[in-house]
Amino acid sequence: MQARTGQQLAMTPQLQQSIRLLQLSAAEFEQELEETLSANPFLDREDSLRDSLRDPTDVPLEAGEQAGEQVGDAPGDLIDVITQPDTAASDWEDESSLRFDNPGSGERNGQDGDITQVASASTCLYGHLLAQLGVCRVSQRDRDLASLVIHALEPDGYLRSPLELLAAMCPAAEQVGIDELSVVLRLVQSFEPAGVGARTLEECLLLQLEERDDDTPGLELARRIVRGHLAQLAAPDTPRLLRALDCTDAEFASAYQLIRRCSPRPGQAFGADRTDYVVADVQVRKIGNRWLARINPDVVPRIHLNRSFVSMVREQRGSSSSPLGQHLQEARWFVRNVNQRFRTILRVAQAIVDRQSRFFEHGDIAMRPLVLREIAATLGMHESTVSRVTSNKYMMTPRGLIELKYFFSSHVESEGHACSARAVRALIRQIILAEDPRQPLSDVKLARLLGEKGIVVARRTVSKYRDAMHLPSVEVRRLSSASALAA
Repeated sequence: MQARTGQQLAMTPQLQQSIRLLQLSAAEFEQELEETLSANPFLDREDSLRDSLRDPTDVPLEAGEQAGEQVGDAPGDLIDVITQPDTAASDWEDESSLRFDNPGSGERNGQDGDITQVASASTCLYGHLLAQLGVCRVSQRDRDLASLVIHALEPDGYLRSPLELLAAMCPAAEQVGIDELSVVLRLVQSFEPAGVGARTLEECLLLQLEERDDDTPGLELARRIVRGHLAQLAAPDTPRLLRALDCTDAEFASAYQLIRRCSPRPGQAFGADRTDYVVADVQVRKIGNRWLARINPDVVPRIHLNRSFVSMVREQRGSSSSPLGQHLQEARWFVRNVNQRFRTILRVAQAIVDRQSRFFEHGDIAMRPLVLREIAATLGMHESTVSRVTSNKYMMTPRGLIELKYFFSSHVESEGHACSARAVRALIRQIILAEDPRQPLSDVKLARLLGEKGIVVARRTVSKYRDAMHLPSVEVRRLSSASALAA
């Protein structure tokens, strides 16, 4: 038995809520906000019919208005700011002001349609196949068996369940045999997209090659490659494959292009019925000579404390310990944590923009190496806080919608300075796109060219970066060039 003294961080409910709100995406934060508004009577939202009926004297409470409550510094900052009119919408505030513009300025007028109404509803693979089955002149038994096969397909279009299993799923009185299911499967394989219902990659490619005209150049050779040399096709040893097939470079190039045009996952073109949309948390714009970030007004909630309910709690004795008093305290905490969430996001976003300003001017090739620790040290935050801020958060820039994590990348040593790995990948892509198609550059030559530019990387690093960008190897690019010249 002994006594010890020590310090330990206590995760209060307020701190836990602040951490949880910080790591939520814009859509998840909106859902959390709706749940909190429905559960807490002291919180009201202004972007509803209540706006036209709200008493103009119903304003947010000041900090410390109720004695004995510790609500932090200025819990109404966010609410006070976003309810003020936007007097200078064209001039954004920098990170030192930490103010958010009026969300109403970003609202669309009545003539602008909802973006969700513009997007057409996607058709799933199963619905597409069943629609084709509906116009086929087959018996009801074959139609039922074909429907069973269609529903057994994987989302990528493959049939990975054996026919014996499908036969066992049928009632014993129907006496469904394997041969009958094979005939029905062949019917499903004749549907669009070509290759659907295949059980192996080889069968999938052959089904798609069957759709070609018999006089297509290189068709017979392509079938030979798929049947017996598909594994060798993935290897970089093209001369050995040419000797095994006993064909010329031009013939092999034509067959290779036919195989490349086939889809290894025919069902991938049919997406799910639900489409998720990403909302930008931050907007970036150039003001003068500086790139500035601001919170997207459309994601800032316009919430306030209900003054009527607050007045009722004040009139009660011992209200701070009553259930209503606890709801009021939770409402104040929520307002403060929402305010803190957007302040932290804005500070981190502006710090990223300041360090990656050249990216907005010149693109990925000007990206500088950046790690979470650097932003955390600059802002005086913990590295985990910066990680939570940059997760599932997006920035609308002149170069498109970009996730905040995109701006962080490791560094590659170069002469006199460190270079971002993302910039190296962009430079590799630029060199490959500018190369002579008849004489493509190998990974060794790419590494040598990068070394001439002061970026020292190994050949394996170049191969890894090229594969990450889905750029074909030198052999594939050479074959593609030969096929294009032959055509």
